[in-house]
Amino acid sequence: FRLHTDIRQELPLASTSGIVRSELSPLWGNTYIFLNDSVYLYTNDISGTTPQKGKAYEIEYLTRSMGETGDRIEFHTGPIVDKHSIGGVPGNKITFLVVPIIAAGGLLIPKTSSRAITGAGGTADLMEVLAPVEFSASEIHQMTMKVGGVIVWGGATNIAPADDKIIIQEYPFKIDQIGQMIASVMAKKFAVGAHVVAIDIPVGRYCKVQSIPEGRKLAQQFIDIGERLGMRVECALTYGDAPVGRAVGPALEVREALAVLEGDESPNSLIQKSTVIAGIAFELAGKANRGEGQALALEILQSGKALKKMKEIIAIQGGDPDVTSASITPGEFTYVVRADIDGYVIEIHNKSLISIARTAGAPNDHGAGIFIHAKPGTRLKRGAPIFTLYAERKWRLEKAREIARTLRPVVVEGMLMDRVPGQREWLPPRERNNGVS
Repeated sequence: FRLHTDIRQELPLASTSGIVRSELSPLWGNTYIFLNDSVYLYTNDISGTTPQKGKAYEIEYLTRSMGETGDRIEFHTGPIVDKHSIGGVPGNKITFLVVPIIAAGGLLIPKTSSRAITGAGGTADLMEVLAPVEFSASEIHQMTMKVGGVIVWGGATNIAPADDKIIIQEYPFKIDQIGQMIASVMAKKFAVGAHVVAIDIPVGRYCKVQSIPEGRKLAQQFIDIGERLGMRVECALTYGDAPVGRAVGPALEVREALAVLEGDESPNSLIQKSTVIAGIAFELAGKANRGEGQALALEILQSGKALKKMKEIIAIQGGDPDVTSASITPGEFTYVVRADIDGYVIEIHNKSLISIARTAGAPNDHGAGIFIHAKPGTRLKRGAPIFTLYAERKWRLEKAREIARTLRPVVVEGMLMDRVPGQREWLPPRERNNGVS
């Protein structure tokens, strides 16, 4: 099939939805005729970021069409809660706090998650450290009704399968259009029956969103599409220039998240971001007044209710509910990168951290990854640890060490940044002036 590059000019908006559905229908079958260029043309057509009425309609119709493919989950109660984090920030393990906090607060959150494509660990990769993640839509419904929430791999379900197949075709071409991304996120929420959605939009130099104005524009688009689909949506613009917490890679991140659920009061970035997102969901769902949701989320976390709920989620998905942070072991091969000067950590390169962690074996090797000892602003003495590499295989550790030496993902600088020399050596005045007094 082929999709016209500007269907708005060919058809009235009311008929566009039918065209989108008819063109999408082969995506969840076994026919892929002209798929690459058709998807490319269509995503380019809907990728505008300005709030044009036509583009908003097209994104809505694409979202509905993808959401109506395959299975849908219908809950005869509510409100149903969901959350999403825009990718790009390593260590963004907040789902492991947000889901049990929300479920422990008496709401239902059937969280379908992705595996990493270019990152060091998707949420589904992390959850697999604790329990199976592959379930059908009906199993997700049953488990959610029993314990309040799940953390499963969306790719194993038949929920919005057209979206997954579009992503597979887009990836080799590095297509990541705004309109397609919004439709991709919201189609999954639509298909699981979400009523309220809290969206985390990291903002930073190396993120998909690089400025606050850009983030606000994207947030408004999510909110607008949510309204069209009958969902209440709120977005949080969050700091994205450093990892969330200190751990990057499946086992390391799970260990860190469990430690916080068990009562650890750090890392603050993980606790603060998780309770902010959970708090937004509580407010949208009417569980807390405006501005009071984070306090409720923090109370649930600190009381131990979230830990108890997480153990229930692990158990119902077939994992060991008695697992603890201490029982999670990362890769046996390690290497500590140390500071070669006295100074301060002034910058962390997220993309470089991800490249190093993937070279070490993450996410396929669950024990591979990076633990960061010093984040921006930390004062270091020469020889102090900056980060530790973990790998399950020695040869992968050696490769990761080589990449780390080249990329230098954590920048340490002393007060002296550079010297700009004039005369290379001191000369007496007469010699400096060639003997002329």
